[in-house]
Amino acid sequence: MNTPGEAAGATTTHRKQPNYYLIWVFLGVLTLAEIGVAFLSAIPKQVLIIILVALAVWKALLVAMYYMHLKFEPRKLWWIAAAPLPLAVILIIIVMMERW
Repeated sequence: MNTPGEAAGATTTHRKQPNYYLIWVFLGVLTLAEIGVAFLSAIPKQVLIIILVALAVWKALLVAMYYMHLKFEPRKLWWIAAAPLPLAVILIIIVMMERW
């Protein structure tokens, strides 16, 4: 017998909830790493920018995967969410080329 709100023949899947506190701590560690890298004066500015952008992308992926639950969604939704990323990369490259 189906419970209220459950369609006939539908199956429910139970997923393990992600450890949100662990993800939060990991995001905090990445933020501290960004702050530490930002104050390194021995690294050339172009390399510094690339490192900081890579750390920011890593953090954005963690937020998208766990807090926005994209990890548990079908691949079609991943493609929709990832579609604007090439435009962001192009924008970053153009801005970096203006500075050089």
